[in-house]
Amino acid sequence: MNNLLSYKGYQGTIEYSEEDDCLHGRVLHIRSVLSYGGDTVAEIKTMFREAVDGYLSLCAEQGIEPEKPYKGSLNVRLGADLHREAAVMAAKRNTSLNELIVQAVKHEVRPQA
Repeated sequence: MNNLLSYKGYQGTIEYSEEDDCLHGRVLHIRSVLSYGGDTVAEIKTMFREAVDGYLSLCAEQGIEPEKPYKGSLNVRLGADLHREAAVMAAKRNTSLNELIVQAVKHEVRPQA
């Protein structure tokens, strides 16, 4: 079973609480806390979509830009030695350090591509 839901670019979890005998989850990768729950898979999917829609509606009503789960940029801590080695490799390949890191991540995430 895939324990992630997707809707309008947002991802959410599906978890089971044995103590409460219900399903619950939260929207991932944003600072705002959006949680939802339900008794069935169909219900938790509906509640997830309602949580996202409610968040987007609230942002619109308050004139706030909704958080986007992924901006396309991130900070990576490599350590001084690995940073230097990567910079040297990028220079040898006549590319930017950023492009070298993008290619390394693609290699790990999409090994067959």
